[in-house]
Amino acid sequence: MQVELASEPHEPGQPSEDFAATSPEALVLLDGSSAPDGLESGCRHGTAWYVRRLGVHLLARLTDRPDRSIAECLADAIVETAALHGGRCDLAHPSTPAAMVVAARLHGSSLEYLVLGDSLLVLQPEQGPPRVIGDNQRFPAGELLRRQIWSTVPGSAERRELHLRYALAVRAARNSGTGPWIAAASPRAAAHAETGFVRLTTLHAVAALTDGAARYTERFGLGSWSDALHLLAERGPAELIAQVRTTERTDTSCERWPRGKAHDDASALYARI
Repeated sequence: MQVELASEPHEPGQPSEDFAATSPEALVLLDGSSAPDGLESGCRHGTAWYVRRLGVHLLARLTDRPDRSIAECLADAIVETAALHGGRCDLAHPSTPAAMVVAARLHGSSLEYLVLGDSLLVLQPEQGPPRVIGDNQRFPAGELLRRQIWSTVPGSAERRELHLRYALAVRAARNSGTGPWIAAASPRAAAHAETGFVRLTTLHAVAALTDGAARYTERFGLGSWSDALHLLAERGPAELIAQVRTTERTDTSCERWPRGKAHDDASALYARI
């Protein structure tokens, strides 16, 4: 694979909770599950720490364990990362650090892929329209609260209160069997990822995007997925993110395009096969 990647934090100079890395035969893209300020997590390390270590362990498993399925590789990486926390972190806490995951690797004559959460993998075939995989762990029980958040003023006390209520509701339900699954402390989540194989002879390229970068199509409608892939191929992931940022700055009040945050960490990978 020939890979280009770009990543930007939600604000310049701030730490990012995204992580992207590649090897010649594999790629990983993680989006940390951010929490409202002041929400306890039971962990002394934080989400950015967790995301980076899970991403490194996952990339290592993808490249050195072809005998393990891609979901098993994620489960192994979750276990290995959990062991790094040490006894001072409460991994049973509902707000323990967690992440959305996109991963892919060359596996014989196929590309093996995995997506867990609201990040996206876009397959660009040699012929025909793109295939978008992901956003597969929605939380219908929280949709009313989510819409209420979008209807409030960014930065207001009302929005902060609703965001906290939504975050607590999601965290109480996730990885429980009654809510969304996410890569956190339990390897059970890996079994709920969307996985599959695509023959390499049918595939031109793949793209992986966190939801902050996927706003190009999913939230702002700056172009179709075919347009996004063309932009990635011709001008690279950094340009796609730049166009997202330009659009965000025209709507800092989140009125034209309702969303939880005016700006989000944004990361994108584009890999030619």
